[in-house]
Amino acid sequence: MSTMQACHGHNEACCNIPPVVTSGYNARGTYGEYDGLKTYVTGPDEATKGIVVIYDIFGYFDQTVQGADILATSDDHTKYKVFMPDWFKGEPCPIEWYPPDNDEKKKNLGAFFGKNPPPGIAEKLPAFVKALSAKHPNIKSWGLIGFCWGGKVVSLTTTNAETNPFSVAAECHPAMVEPEDAKGIKVPLILLASKEEPEDKVKEFEQNLSVPKHVETFKDQIHGWMAARSDLKDERVKSEYIRGYKTVLEFFGKNWK
Repeated sequence: MSTMQACHGHNEACCNIPPVVTSGYNARGTYGEYDGLKTYVTGPDEATKGIVVIYDIFGYFDQTVQGADILATSDDHTKYKVFMPDWFKGEPCPIEWYPPDNDEKKKNLGAFFGKNPPPGIAEKLPAFVKALSAKHPNIKSWGLIGFCWGGKVVSLTTTNAETNPFSVAAECHPAMVEPEDAKGIKVPLILLASKEEPEDKVKEFEQNLSVPKHVETFKDQIHGWMAARSDLKDERVKSEYIRGYKTVLEFFGKNWK
């Protein structure tokens, strides 16, 4: 069981996460269009920092949308405008396919990942951020957070020094953890793993990071506890969901220059 305190040495007063809604969440933001993509947008217009959220393969679930709202409203010192684009264009992976515990599910998931490979999204991210910046010129710097499949997108994006537009990044229960990726990451990075990510690969990934970092495993949480697969009716899951977002915000507050 993970026992590390939420603040991890940071100032707890920096975060004031609103009460988490366990079901039937009413989103605080709206949907717009950027670079041809439907995008969930939340947070104050006066924000000078923006966060791009790469959702997991299940798309716009209440738990993930609520997480975007938490990022946009919970830091007492810095306000963020948060954008979550619909990379799947209305065709996310059915959550019933996970976990892939039979051949049909494995086949379906393989086809889904083949249609939506992380490198393809990583290639599109710089242009998406350029479109965001054109419509929100007050935003001077950008952060990135990815869940599951989106974690791999984060790794791929932040290793490209020529095109990476982000100043800080986060990976939450990332899929396809590859320690070699960490060697090329150029910005401060936080990685929050679940009990289902390979422990040896997470450890090696951490060792290979040469940037400011925070790597932690939430040892009693499943892959997806901060996004679509989070059962917020379970008090333990809910508390670790909150702690996860708080830890990300504190890392951003400390390392986003």
